[in-house]
Amino acid sequence: MACRGRRPEHGGPPELFYDKNEARKYVRNSRMIDVQTKMARRALELLYLPEDRPCYLLDIGCGSGLSGDYLSYEGHYWVGIDISPAMLDAALDREIEGDLLLGDMGQGLPFKPGSFDGCISISAVQWLCNANKTSDIPAKRLYCFFSSLYSVLVRGSRAVLQLYPENSEQLELITTQATRAGFTGGVVVDYPNSTKAKKFYLCLFSGPSTFVPKGLNGNVEEEEAGESRFTSGRGKSCLTPSIHLRIPLVLRPVSTDDTS
Repeated sequence: MACRGRRPEHGGPPELFYDKNEARKYVRNSRMIDVQTKMARRALELLYLPEDRPCYLLDIGCGSGLSGDYLSYEGHYWVGIDISPAMLDAALDREIEGDLLLGDMGQGLPFKPGSFDGCISISAVQWLCNANKTSDIPAKRLYCFFSSLYSVLVRGSRAVLQLYPENSEQLELITTQATRAGFTGGVVVDYPNSTKAKKFYLCLFSGPSTFVPKGLNGNVEEEEAGESRFTSGRGKSCLTPSIHLRIPLVLRPVSTDDTS
C-alpha cells in the first residue's frame, strides 16, 4: 500500500481536484472508463444481491456516472452522490439513468432510514482521511459518514466500498470508524502481490456478519487474490493479505447469546 508519487487527495479537496478537465477524462479516456466499470462490476458482485429482482442502490462518489451505468445495465435503480459539481455535470451530459445529488459524504448522507438495498463506492472513501481545513477531523468525518450509511441501508444489506488506502494506519482508521457505526464485515483484497491490479474492497454488513467473500482467483498478471480481515474496534486490524488462507473476521463478535 505504499504511496508512489503524489496521491490526488494530498493536493486539496476533491471538489477542486475533480474539475472540468479531470471530469473530461472520465468521459473520454477509454482506459479509465474500463477500469471504473470493472471495479463497479466487482463491487456489485460482492453485494450478493438477489438475482430475481432489481434493487435500489446508493452510489457514493458516483462521479460521471460510470459505475451507475453498470448498475443500470444490470437492471438496478440507483441514486448517486458526489461532491464535485464538474463530475455531476459530466454525468448529466451523458444522460445517465440514475438520480444525482451534490453532497459531502463526510457530513452524512441525507436520506431516510432504510432507503437502500445496498451501496457501492468506487475510489472515494480514502478522501475522508485528509483534513483540508482546520475544522476537518478525519475520524469524526468517517464516523459521520459510516453512521449515516448504516442508517440509510435496509437492515441485513451490504455496502461494498472500493478504496485506495495509503497505508495500514489509514485502513485501520477507516475500519475502526465503520465498526463504531455498527457495521460488521471485512476487507477483500484482489491480487495482493500485483502493483497494478491490486484492489481493496471494504465489505460491510448492516447486521450480523455472515461471511466475507474470497478474493478473486483469476489470472490477471498471473497473480492470485487474497483477503484480509479486521477485528472489532477493541482490537488491532489484521491487514496483511493472506493468499489461500481465510482469516476469521467479525468486526464485533456475534453469537446468539451475545448481549454486550
